[in-house]
Amino acid sequence: MTTDSNTINEKRPKSNRARDYMGLFHVMVMGAALIGLSSFVSAQTTVSGEATTAASPGSDSIWSVIFSGGILGILIMSTLIALSVLAAYLVFDQAMGLRKKDLVPNDLVENVRTLLAQGKLKEADQACRERPCPLSFVIVSGIAEVEYGWPAVEKALEDSAAEQAARLYRKLEYLSVIGNLAPMIGLLGTVSGMILAFREVAVSSGSAGAADLASGIYSALVTTVAGLIIAIPALGAFAVFRNKIDELVSEIAYSAQHAFGAVRRRIPGAAARPAQPPRQP
Repeated sequence: MTTDSNTINEKRPKSNRARDYMGLFHVMVMGAALIGLSSFVSAQTTVSGEATTAASPGSDSIWSVIFSGGILGILIMSTLIALSVLAAYLVFDQAMGLRKKDLVPNDLVENVRTLLAQGKLKEADQACRERPCPLSFVIVSGIAEVEYGWPAVEKALEDSAAEQAARLYRKLEYLSVIGNLAPMIGLLGTVSGMILAFREVAVSSGSAGAADLASGIYSALVTTVAGLIIAIPALGAFAVFRNKIDELVSEIAYSAQHAFGAVRRRIPGAAARPAQPPRQP
């Protein structure tokens, strides 16, 4: 029996690609809106604020503190805001996409198992192609190798499951990148802000007071705080979703083996193997 198991995999990226482009578009719009709003507020603060700030230094708004680092600080904070929006989108996308009922549908497993037990390979193949998901791709890859014996089927199941795991991990890795990149960008803002603060001391030949130096340093430290606020939830979500993907991949592998359980003994090369694989607790 000859089947093109890649056909079923080609159906999924089209819908996912459209969803990804729409999600990326939303991220760009939201990020641009936030950056524009932040820049506007910062500009308003810069234009109207020196006298007011001098009169009441303790009354700074959160926006004036966040965007008090000059042009470089505004650019760094805008980058961090964009990363936070992207991280929020990725968390939402993974939460909605990593659902067992969509990736490992139970009714598909039982339907394919029944068809394979009856020797209806074409019908089982068609049933999988009508329900494109990681599990159906794995099963179709195994059906395509039935005529070559059970070792070939088992190898196809393992390879296709590994491929689907890589697909699921691919987008998740961006959360890890954001979690590691945000603190570094925040640290860049802090270091650059401190350089500028000490430069003022050097230019003024030491006449700048401790209050001026402290003001520049606390403004610089804001970027590090912002980077950590973004990184901690991103890395936490990455760990949660990574474990979720591991669980789903194990479930996909088990379900695929279970679907072939009824016919495994009839496939050449499988007589010595157990009818059901032991399921991990």
